Amino acid sequence: MHRTTFHNYLKYEKRFSPHTVQAYLADVEQCSDFVIATFDIDNPAGVKHAHIRSWIVDMMENGITPRSVNRKLSSLRGYYRFMRRSGLIENNPFAKITGPKVGKRLPEVMGEKEMKTLLEEIVYPEGFAGSRDKLIIELLYTAGLRRSELIGLNCSDVDFARMTILIRGKGGKERLIPFSQMMGKRLRKYIEERAQIMEDSKMHDALIITDKTKRAYPKYIYQKVTSYLSLVTSSERRGPHVLRHTFATHLAEGGADINAIKELLGHSSLASTQIYTHTSIRRLKEAYDQAHPKA
Repeated sequence: MHRTTFHNYLKYEKRFSPHTVQAYLADVEQCSDFVIATFDIDNPAGVKHAHIRSWIVDMMENGITPRSVNRKLSSLRGYYRFMRRSGLIENNPFAKITGPKVGKRLPEVMGEKEMKTLLEEIVYPEGFAGSRDKLIIELLYTAGLRRSELIGLNCSDVDFARMTILIRGKGGKERLIPFSQMMGKRLRKYIEERAQIMEDSKMHDALIITDKTKRAYPKYIYQKVTSYLSLVTSSERRGPHVLRHTFATHLAEGGADINAIKELLGHSSLASTQIYTHTSIRRLKEAYDQAHPKA
C-alpha cells in the first residue's frame, strides 16, 4: 500500500524516469528486508536511526562502496520524507543519519587528440549505419547529451531555421542546444537517409534508430559508444557519459563561462557543474608537471 503510493509519487509528482523509480523502490525494499530479518520490524513507523546505522554498517561490511551507500540513503530519505509528509509516520529515522564520506572522483574524459581521431580518422560503416553511428558520437560530444536524452530525441526536435535542438532532460525540463552549420548539414543528410529506410514514416519520429528502424534503447547506445571509444582509448570507462564529461571539460578548458556550461548540460545546480573546473585545473597541473623544468 505505502510503496504503491510512493511509486505513484515518484512517477507522477517527481516525474522520475522508470529506471530511477525502480532504483528507489529497490533501495526501499533492500532496507526493509534488512530491518525485518535483523530486528523483526515490518512497520516503517517502528524503524529508528539505530536500525539504519546497522544497515549502513552491514552494507559497508559487504563491500558496497560509500558512493553506492549514499545513493541508497538518498532513496530512503526521500521515502521517509514522503511517509512523514503523508502522515504515515511521526518521526523520520534519517534525521540523525549521515552517510559515509566519499572521496571526490574526477570524471573520465577523452583528450582532444582522441576525439579528433574518433571523429576524423576512424572509418565508420558504409551507408546509413555509419551515418547513424557517427551522429551518435557527435551528438553526445558536441551537445553534451545524456544517453536518455539522445534516445528521446525526435526528428521534429531539430530546428534548422534556428540551428537548435530541443532536449528533454531530467524531470521533464527542456533546454535548447545550438549546433554548427557543419552539424546542421550532417543532421539534414542523416534525416534524409533515415526517411529512405523507414517503411512507414508515420510509425515514429525517433531521430536515432536501430538497424530494424526501431527507436534506439539504452543498451544499444552503450554498446555502440563503447565499441568506438575502445578504438581510441584503453580506459575502462568508455560509456556514453564519458562523452558528456568530455564535452563539458573541453568547454571549461576553452574558457567557457561555468554558468553557460551549466545551462548546456541541463544541471539544476551549479555545484554539479563545478567538477569540470576541477578537471580542467587537474589537466593544467599535469601539463605543468610534464613541461616545466622546476615542476
